[in-house]
Amino acid sequence: MKVSIVIAIYNEASTASALLERVWAQPLPGLTRELVIIESNSTDGSRQIVAEFVKRHADSVHGQVRVIYQDRPRGKGHAVRAGFAVASGDIFLLQDADLEYEVSDYPDLLRPIVEGHTALVLGSRHLGPVSWKIRQFANHGLLAGFMNAGGVLFRLLFNLLFAVRLTDPTTMYKVFRASCLEGLNFRCNGFDFDFELLGKLICAGCVPLEIPVSYKSRGFDEGKKIRILRDPLTWLLAIMRCRFLDVDVAHRRARTAVTSRGSPSGVTAEAASAGQDQPA
Repeated sequence: MKVSIVIAIYNEASTASALLERVWAQPLPGLTRELVIIESNSTDGSRQIVAEFVKRHADSVHGQVRVIYQDRPRGKGHAVRAGFAVASGDIFLLQDADLEYEVSDYPDLLRPIVEGHTALVLGSRHLGPVSWKIRQFANHGLLAGFMNAGGVLFRLLFNLLFAVRLTDPTTMYKVFRASCLEGLNFRCNGFDFDFELLGKLICAGCVPLEIPVSYKSRGFDEGKKIRILRDPLTWLLAIMRCRFLDVDVAHRRARTAVTSRGSPSGVTAEAASAGQDQPA
């Protein structure tokens, strides 16, 4: 069974090299790995870091590396969708290029899917040792409190609208069978894609299983890209649109394709066209 680890990279020169090497070195017993890297024409040297990583591991028997060099940044969601389009694994695992999450959690995240217990796993930061206080910025306590409170509100809204009881719907670690994406179309290009992806998977009949993961938040001075005055509105629109407008295919699948409780069938996403992006 092959795992496609999809990594979107834009202006992450301070962490990209360490992250890629950690992902490459992380043991995955019984599984083969495929790294799908989407580099969005960074301005800080990240593209060169990616190119050097690909060159080092191009002929390795340890796994396979696919890379898409985008001509310009179009947002995290667009990059991930482009990655879905070329990924060939049985399981997709989303990974950011920063070091907020620990790749050592991979085995725990993958095990329920490999063993057939579920098709969708979420790595919950709120089930871990830091509880709900996932944002702990040094010298920015007010900002951290504001973001934590906002996270709680979005979690409550998402759970209410999608009739679930998740502790961390905004987690980066979304791991699922590639087949779960069949027939699903995505339009979000930014961070709102996180809500769109999870919402449509749930509407399609996928039952999320949450697994505790380790997490250490980085601050805005360390490269965090969320825009707290603009992005929450896009998240809200994505949640509402996904729940009330873009539900036909998902609901049809939920009625006809789920063959057993907690083990839905599904498929490969219709990812955004790579446009002028150049796969290597």
